[in-house]
Amino acid sequence: MLSISGLKVDIAGSRILSGIDMAVEPGELVALLGRNGAGKTTTFRSIMGYRKPAAGSIRFKGQELVGRPTHEIAQMGIGFSPEESEVYADLTVAENIALPTWTRRSPLSEAERVERSLAVFPKLRQYLTRGGAQLSGGERKMVSVARALALDPSLLLLDEPFEGLSPAIIPVISEGIASIRAMGEAVLMAESNVHHLPDYVDRLYVLERGEMIFSGTLAEAKRDKAVMRVIAGEVELEHG
Repeated sequence: MLSISGLKVDIAGSRILSGIDMAVEPGELVALLGRNGAGKTTTFRSIMGYRKPAAGSIRFKGQELVGRPTHEIAQMGIGFSPEESEVYADLTVAENIALPTWTRRSPLSEAERVERSLAVFPKLRQYLTRGGAQLSGGERKMVSVARALALDPSLLLLDEPFEGLSPAIIPVISEGIASIRAMGEAVLMAESNVHHLPDYVDRLYVLERGEMIFSGTLAEAKRDKAVMRVIAGEVELEHG
C-alpha cells in the first residue's frame, strides 16, 4: 500500500533522512520507532507533502506522492493525526471530527463516518458540543485521531499518539488504535518509547539519526540488545 525507497530529506542544509526504505501493507499496523530527533516526524511530513525530498520515492497504491500537494494526498486516502493534535479551537468536537467528510468523498455518508470515529472513542460522545479550546491533552488526541479516521482513509498516519499523555489515558488511545486495526485499516504510527508500543504491532522499523537501523517484529527488536541500547539512548549510532 505504501512504499518508501531511498528517501532523503534535507532541512536548512542538514541531512535529516539518509535514504530510508520502508513499506506498509494493507491492513497492517506498522510502527516507526526512534528517539526524539530521529526523523520520524520528517518521514510523516514527507509522506503528506509538507516536506519535499531531496531524493527518493514515496508511492501509495502504486502512485507517486512526491510533488503532489497535501490536500491531494489526503484525497487519495491518507489520514494524518499529527503529534501536536492541532484541534481547531473555534470548532466544536463534532465539527472537528466531521471536517474531513466535507473535503473527501467516500461511499460512506457523513453520519456513518462520524459514527465510526465515535465508536473508536465513545468517550467523545459526551463532548460533542464542547469547543476545541476546552479539551484536555488526552481529549484533543482522541479528537485528532477520530478526525483523521473520519476521512475514511486507506492508510492512517499517527504521529506520536501517546506523546505527553497521562498514564491513565494511554490505554484508552491504545484500545482505540486496536479498534481501528480491527476495522481493517492500515496504520503507520510513530513512537519514541518502545514500552508504549502495543503488542499487536505487526512490524517495526527503528530510525536513528535519519538512518534505518532495524526492520522486524517487536519481539525481535526487544531481543536485539544493540538496537535496544540505541533506543534507550545508551549509545549513538556510528556514522561511517
